[in-house]
Amino acid sequence: MHVMMITDPAERMRIAREILADLPEWFGIPESTDAYIRESAEQLFIAALQDGEAIGFMTLKETSPYTAELAVCGVKKRLHRSGTGRALFAALRACAAERGYEFLQVKTVAAGCYPEYDATRLFYESVGFRALEVFPTLWDECNPCLVMMQRL
Repeated sequence: MHVMMITDPAERMRIAREILADLPEWFGIPESTDAYIRESAEQLFIAALQDGEAIGFMTLKETSPYTAELAVCGVKKRLHRSGTGRALFAALRACAAERGYEFLQVKTVAAGCYPEYDATRLFYESVGFRALEVFPTLWDECNPCLVMMQRL
């Protein structure tokens, strides 16, 4: 596996579209998924490649001069728990630190709503994120938004 930054906006969108299409349990709302794909074209974009195939990606978005957000990420389902997400996150975290950010944040669904998002939250905790606050209606009542943070 090789982790690298992708700079071409069209390639960013192609990779995001391919990976997110493999994850309908997390990215099953077409309008939201399309927005993630469009926005990924303009964000710092790190991809994991294996034998020339994109197998995962993460994007970074500035939310303040001090904080960046892991805006969207995904690893092909067959490679979950393979270390791909950890490798991507290590590269993303290093890029955020190099750019002078003090904090990283990520948003996910609060615990207990969906098993898939509980697994996602556990991954975020395993790489150092901690729960900051739940916003019950930021997205909608069925999807309470958990904001997680970590200091760089």
